[in-house]
Amino acid sequence: MKYTVLVPGFWHGTWSWNLVVPELARLRIPAVAVDLEGQGLGAVSPAARWARPFEASAFAAERSGVADVTATSAAEALVGQLRMLGADGPSVVVAHSMGGVVATLAAEMAPSLVSHLVYVAAFAPVAGLPAGADVASELNAGELGTSLLRADPFAIGASRIDPGDPGSHESLRAALYADVPDATARAAISLLGTDAPVGIAAEPISVTRERFGSVPHTYLVCTDDRLVRPALQRKIVSDIDRVSVSATRTVELACSHSPFLSRPRQVAEAVAETWR
Repeated sequence: MKYTVLVPGFWHGTWSWNLVVPELARLRIPAVAVDLEGQGLGAVSPAARWARPFEASAFAAERSGVADVTATSAAEALVGQLRMLGADGPSVVVAHSMGGVVATLAAEMAPSLVSHLVYVAAFAPVAGLPAGADVASELNAGELGTSLLRADPFAIGASRIDPGDPGSHESLRAALYADVPDATARAAISLLGTDAPVGIAAEPISVTRERFGSVPHTYLVCTDDRLVRPALQRKIVSDIDRVSVSATRTVELACSHSPFLSRPRQVAEAVAETWR
């Protein structure tokens, strides 16, 4: 059986795809979600998160338990999962946000395991720079992700947020879930992890036309995104096309950064096109 493999972004786990999986099942497409290394069930929360009374200074200073995770180690883990699922053929890989970094490198490592790569408002560094360079680029001006951080990522080894702070909920909502129904957005915020491995965003990534570039690509541009700005998403598509055999199919969705929660049917239908 061939699978669609769903890869979450930073701070998220497999739960983030829970609304998309039934929509794919409706279309007779088998799907499985996997966690990024150091995320979801592999996450490590700082001890200071649970200390009472809570001390913000200790929370900001504690070294992350996922500081040793890199884009390479996370991609190797994803390749292992694809190999396990790929007995009946390569998988369609769908990656959100920073999950795109890992999926990009995995496709370069093992292109025979990927039949199609679908990016959802995702980073895809392909030319020797890290994804962090795109985060800080002029094309990403106005992004709301950096303001969510509660520590120096390079000092602690992680992009750390504090979803347990009620005062940060509006900022998280604006950056991640602006068009997601209120109850769903609140539930999602309660499920977010605190630490995302900075090594995934900081590692320079290079790919080749012969390996990564041989895999067909689709990119879902989220036109109201305040974490990965639409202009940056379109530049990422151009970067992909420069190293690929065929042009990227682009689908534009009028939504914020998390269409798997606000537009799950549209996401599933876009993925379904890769099976035809």
